[in-house]
Amino acid sequence: QVQLQESGPGLVKPSQTLSLTCTVSGGSITTGYYYWTWIRQPPGKGLEWVGAIHNDGSTYYSPSLKSHTSISRDTSKNQFSLQLTSVTPEDTAVYYCARGLYSGSYYYDYWGQGTQVTVSS
Repeated sequence: QVQLQESGPGLVKPSQTLSLTCTVSGGSITTGYYYWTWIRQPPGKGLEWVGAIHNDGSTYYSPSLKSHTSISRDTSKNQFSLQLTSVTPEDTAVYYCARGLYSGSYYYDYWGQGTQVTVSS
């Protein structure tokens, strides 16, 4: 059973950097054909795909967020991380990490519980 757990500060000031980590257990982030993904949901809105890192280390970003988003991984800790620079209140959301894969179609088979991040001074 794969489990994902997000961690990071719940409050970030505008213009600062939001940093979140997803710790994965029950499976390696370097094996298989998975996309280790960050997804967010702003209040009152739908899910928004932020970006992903493939098990081969390739990264993919939402075009609208690419200029201030970075996803990395620490294979020794089986973790992957999100950094969002120069945040604004519009980056306030529940942030989820998830495992994505293709099997006929693309879907997410495991999710973290989500972590609330508020951008406010």
